[in-house]
Amino acid sequence: MPRKNIDITVPDLSGKRAVVTGASDGMGLGMAARLAAAGAEVLMPVRNRRKGETAIARIRQSAPGADVSLRDLDLSSLDSVAVLGQTLRGEGLPIHILINNAGVMTPPDRQTTADGFELQFGSNHLGHFALVAHLLPLLTAGRARVTSQVSIAARRGAINWDDLNWERSYDGMKAYSQSKIAFGLFGLELGRRSRTYGWGITSNLSHPGIAPTNLLAARPEVGRDKETPGRRLIRALSDRGILLGTVETAKLPALMAATGPASKPGVLYGPRGLGDLGGPPAEQQMYSPLRSADDAQRIWKISERLTMAAFPTS
Repeated sequence: MPRKNIDITVPDLSGKRAVVTGASDGMGLGMAARLAAAGAEVLMPVRNRRKGETAIARIRQSAPGADVSLRDLDLSSLDSVAVLGQTLRGEGLPIHILINNAGVMTPPDRQTTADGFELQFGSNHLGHFALVAHLLPLLTAGRARVTSQVSIAARRGAINWDDLNWERSYDGMKAYSQSKIAFGLFGLELGRRSRTYGWGITSNLSHPGIAPTNLLAARPEVGRDKETPGRRLIRALSDRGILLGTVETAKLPALMAATGPASKPGVLYGPRGLGDLGGPPAEQQMYSPLRSADDAQRIWKISERLTMAAFPTS
């Protein structure tokens, strides 16, 4: 079945500095490439330098002269997050765009971060929470737009308040959903606090729909030696243009949220096709688990305590 070409226009970003986590492959790489092609200086914090260098080579094939560079980051280590923050603050340049895109999904067995947190909660949410805290002076200087990539999994589920680290019983999908709900609540609370305390940044959310990205691919580092049956089905449907998106379309909601002249703070962007699974990006109704300001304040306070990364209040 022929697939209609879906794309957006990314405005001229000359003079802008952008940071994209999870940009060494998949849709994150696509986001970094589009930002660089639009003239932005793009920083790609990566855990694997070899993959990062390969990604930069691919970007420069399509956009010769692209201003892209690597930095070191392991979101499952708060020390690594702090070091990146120190490095970028030392460079002293404002950040205008931050796309919090990196993530890990459904390790078959419970794993923990370097700091002892359940891997998905620690990497998807707490790592990014701490990263924004460490970069806040640069984001304020750039009057940045911060886009946090959640998931259709945040549409349902809940935060396991009594066992955030899933120590008593582990369900990979429920833990993944929790990590993305917590992350979405953070992204919305970030915008509210910016308005209250005058940080000068705006914050919104995006989700990619469903597409054959690398989240469910073979990931030996999370105990998955081969791709999941679900990813094989997703790829088959995507290849046939049935309901789902592609890696190319999956990157578009985040790009719209982060660069669109008409994009709004405090809004969720995602595919507008049937079931929000694929199709062109657009503003969407906020998922019900993300609507509670009380939950957002609660997870914010918990996250500050767990990461020891404080945000200013004056």
